[in-house]
Amino acid sequence: MSESIQTSPRFFNYPTPKAHDATFEAPPPGKNPVVKGLLLHHLANLVATVPLVSGILWSNAGFSSLRQCRQLHGIEPRHDPTVIPLAPSTEEAPASLTDESNPRPRLDHASNGRFYSINDFHQAYVSGALTPTDIVERLLPLIRRDVAQCSPYSTAFMDSRVDLVRQAADASTQRYKTGQPLGILDGVPFAVKDDLQVEGYKRYLGTRHDYSNGGAKETSWCAKMLQKEGAILVGTLTMHELGMDTTNNNPIWGTPLNPYNTQYYTGGSSGGAASAVGHGLVPFAIGSDGGGSIRIPSNYCGLYGLKTTHARVSIAPMPDAAKSVTVRGPLANSMADLEISYRVLAQPDPSTYPSSQFSPPRKLTMPQNKVLGVYKAWVDRADPPVQEAFQSALRYFELELGYQVVDISIPLLTQGQLAHAMTIMAEGASGHTTSIYDLTAPNRIVMRVAQQTPATDFLLAQRVRNILMEHLADLFRRHPGLIIVTPTTPNAGWPIDDAELPHGVTNGNMLIRNMEYVWLANFTGIPCIQFPVGYVHGIKGTGKVPIGFSAQGEWGSEDALIEFGHDGEKWLHDGYKDGKVMPEGWVDVLGMR
Repeated sequence: MSESIQTSPRFFNYPTPKAHDATFEAPPPGKNPVVKGLLLHHLANLVATVPLVSGILWSNAGFSSLRQCRQLHGIEPRHDPTVIPLAPSTEEAPASLTDESNPRPRLDHASNGRFYSINDFHQAYVSGALTPTDIVERLLPLIRRDVAQCSPYSTAFMDSRVDLVRQAADASTQRYKTGQPLGILDGVPFAVKDDLQVEGYKRYLGTRHDYSNGGAKETSWCAKMLQKEGAILVGTLTMHELGMDTTNNNPIWGTPLNPYNTQYYTGGSSGGAASAVGHGLVPFAIGSDGGGSIRIPSNYCGLYGLKTTHARVSIAPMPDAAKSVTVRGPLANSMADLEISYRVLAQPDPSTYPSSQFSPPRKLTMPQNKVLGVYKAWVDRADPPVQEAFQSALRYFELELGYQVVDISIPLLTQGQLAHAMTIMAEGASGHTTSIYDLTAPNRIVMRVAQQTPATDFLLAQRVRNILMEHLADLFRRHPGLIIVTPTTPNAGWPIDDAELPHGVTNGNMLIRNMEYVWLANFTGIPCIQFPVGYVHGIKGTGKVPIGFSAQGEWGSEDALIEFGHDGEKWLHDGYKDGKVMPEGWVDVLGMR
């Protein structure tokens, strides 16, 4: 640790910058069996009861291949990816994060071509056209599960405490009546993924089991900061069971609808959040991201999503907070809303290390080096429509906005994805305290396979993490301000097979493919933003399928990524041939169109 401080006095725990051999090796074709339906149910029981079968599946996934990686010899394992930028001791928090001067002017002025923003809700309240109470009374019939006829949007929500929602709305309405709103977030509805704790709400992690033992006694810090600004938490959101896949197929709670095309998954595991925001029910939501779980749903549902620097956003209180890959972050329908929600939820938690060591969130004030790094061999693995959308946006950034594009390389990408998968699975298994027989069939298999990870192989995975972090540190030192860009996923969406919905599906090959670009930020702790850059026609259903663009920066560089995200929004509105496409399932909550 002393080495890292000497390497960069601007950071605590910074990796030693060191370039490693980065010869690109494409991953071998997947050998994982694809199983669904009743066969999956029987296979899950077999795996759960016969250790030999789960051991075979563990080896078949390629996890043991790290033993043959010579680059790991002599490398120390790194278990914690937390890197903290050291702010000047005189730096203070901004006087207000939510005053009316905060929202940036929106790019699309046509009312029929954009979602409603946080500021739209605020202006409706200020003008007296609507009250926060009016809005929650419109929302509750759409999102509640405990009514005779549930709306199709309710599959995005786990629960809504009607009494708490109405109480918060009435208090906000009264503040507007007296001309004393707390800021632009006052009265604005939002929701949180089910893995956050919310006082008075049960916490299921997408399972049948209530991990809160009857209801949480305290609200997670990040959600509490939003409530402090008057935002109204209207409910908790469905997620993939235990967050252990990227579809958000959930046979227990239901699979939420993709607002662009109902025959496609929302992505997961923050799929309920993406569905709720994508349908326009709330302008933003809080998700969590351990392996793309904010960015993949944002990609699939045409939204903006931010995976924050590891430990930048407090995850307290949360019993399983020791995971080394999972963070909190926002999903939003515009960059302005992503920026505002991030700055509020990322306020340092004084009671929790290391969140308390980060500086208060603020707008970028220093000059920004506009450098984009592209690893061509890696990007070339994306499907042709995704590559086309990526390259079109990249040309716009270079030719119209003055970004410099540089070639880069990154070592051990195939091994790194395996190491990340092994890590998140092993950490998930170690934190799972209930019987695996209470889980759906796919996660019975995942948990049992994860339990086969030997300590020696887990340590090899952490050596891979160290190499990757050292190499990234070297890239960031050689190219100050570097932003590493890729597609968000190599594929345009994930079509639903109806046979998968009753029992779930295990499709490791598609899962690995889906996560090809997103895992790096989780494993190394760097921040990453995703934004839409195009659309294609789906192979199923009606409606377009969004394509996403991903940008990863140095530890603590969220402010720079937000600036780049605003440039990405310019591309979609000013450079893309069709402009921003509104989803077919969008709901006019404000009733103004």
